[in-house]
Amino acid sequence: MKDRGPDHPQGWDGKNAVRLLKLSAGRYAWRLAVGFLCLALVDILQLWIPRVMKHAVDGVSTGADTALLAARSAQIVGLALLIAVLRYFWRWFLLGFSRLVERDIRQDMVNHVLTLDRTALHGRTTGDILALSGNDLASVQLAAGMGLVAFVDAVFMSVAALAFMAALDGALTAIAVAPLPFLAVLTRTLSARLHRRFVQVQEKFSELTECARTTLASIRLFKAYNQEEAQTARFDALGRSYVHHNLRAAMVQGTLFPFAGLVGNASVVLVLYFGGRLVMEKTISPGDFVAFIAYLHLLTWPMMAFGWVANLFQRGLTSLNRIHDLLSDRPSLQDPSRPVPVPSPPLTLRLHECTFTYPGMERPVLRRCSITLEPGITGLVGPTGSGKSTLCQILTRLYPIPDGTYTVNGMDVNRLGVADLRSLIAYVPQDGVLFSDTIAANIAFGKPDAGEAEIVAAARATAIHEEILAMENGYETRIGEKGVRLSGGQRQRIALARALLLDRPILIIDDGLSAVDTETEQIILSHLAEYGRGKTCLIISHRIAQLLDAHRLLVMEDGRIVDAGSHRDLLERNAFYRTIHEHQTRTLCAR
Repeated sequence: MKDRGPDHPQGWDGKNAVRLLKLSAGRYAWRLAVGFLCLALVDILQLWIPRVMKHAVDGVSTGADTALLAARSAQIVGLALLIAVLRYFWRWFLLGFSRLVERDIRQDMVNHVLTLDRTALHGRTTGDILALSGNDLASVQLAAGMGLVAFVDAVFMSVAALAFMAALDGALTAIAVAPLPFLAVLTRTLSARLHRRFVQVQEKFSELTECARTTLASIRLFKAYNQEEAQTARFDALGRSYVHHNLRAAMVQGTLFPFAGLVGNASVVLVLYFGGRLVMEKTISPGDFVAFIAYLHLLTWPMMAFGWVANLFQRGLTSLNRIHDLLSDRPSLQDPSRPVPVPSPPLTLRLHECTFTYPGMERPVLRRCSITLEPGITGLVGPTGSGKSTLCQILTRLYPIPDGTYTVNGMDVNRLGVADLRSLIAYVPQDGVLFSDTIAANIAFGKPDAGEAEIVAAARATAIHEEILAMENGYETRIGEKGVRLSGGQRQRIALARALLLDRPILIIDDGLSAVDTETEQIILSHLAEYGRGKTCLIISHRIAQLLDAHRLLVMEDGRIVDAGSHRDLLERNAFYRTIHEHQTRTLCAR
């Protein structure tokens, strides 16, 4: 998560946050217009009821009959029914607007996150993004819904009520509003403190969400290492910290909202005292006094609401700014202004003296690494940590590199569209990710419109077809999150089948058969040899046997390609290659 500090010295920009909300509001201007019209009519009708009460009370004072009281009562009932109908419609339009804003911003977030690359996402955890789309977005929805409604309602009602009160008695109105400046000063003073504390609350919620996600995703590991109690303690500590920061924010809220109510009640006391004297002096009529009290009652809600609205808006703006920060992130991999067409197969990939360092690290993983991959199968071996997986990610265009460093058929990849180049590559990473879906859907992930025959052919090529048929629902068997119902070898073969189904001119396998038994491995390798004809294939493995049929073998150490040649050549001159070959040969013989 990006660390901007509790005060957001360079991160907080309310204008950007409001601009983000305006983009959504512009799409539903008609809904807002109709909703606020209904809200305004409700307020006008509420303001009209005290006038009816005034005439009723004055009528009683002058000895009017019960027919007049019945007529006035019927007017109030009719106004109340009309208010109920209009309230239904303003809620449907305005609160519905807030839900539409929530949906649109969530969709924008998902769309935007899918455009970001690993460099752009380096400073964010999954829990942070989940918190933004959950707790933060809920705060935005509440501010854009009830917060906006309460604010507009409070402003309109305040102005209108003050106007009606002034029409009855200007001096008494001035007395009634005398405490309001104290509320304005307090609200302004506490708003900045509320913002700082809400930022801390949302950041703690992100940490809590990430801890929960990690716990669920790795629950088997926690059990295997008997770490349930330790993880429970960590989660409890984060939960206590989250509650602590919420209570600190509540302390500020607990000052603002009650004080707003105190100001409103102070106005009532002043009006009762001074207004009562005016009635006794017959300066105003009893009906005027009752109407004035009713208007003051209507004004009390806005005075109390301003504290509540300030709280909602502060939370909403804080969350909206955090969401804006995410939407402001830009991928470091950018398409050129005029991308050139991708070369036609067969393809030759060249990496020339590439040096690469992960964001936030000082030591480079690749050090002036040069490699040429021509059509055919190229095998790559190297010790753990030598940069093999990083090399695969560079070749797959998951990270940016300088101009002239990486070419395809002599064409600089920075002149090609990122998606265009990736459309040429089928990539099988070390951790072959599977989804909580059917086996067929997982194999067809990169080609959703693939037919059953294509899916079966890919499964046969990775020697898993028979195992799939033996499952309860065959290819429609759901495999659970991350393929939890499968063995490691089955997960790897399904991930490989997914890549083979794409039938792309470049295939990169990063140790994708490490969990497969030797017999099955040989079946798969024979299919790969046939599949790789005319294609550019790079297979990384720690098993020498997997690479014996490769057209060319490479050895990688300390971020560089240090040797290349045939199996026999490397046995003669490369100590690392010879050592692992002898070790694996002895292991096989021992079996």
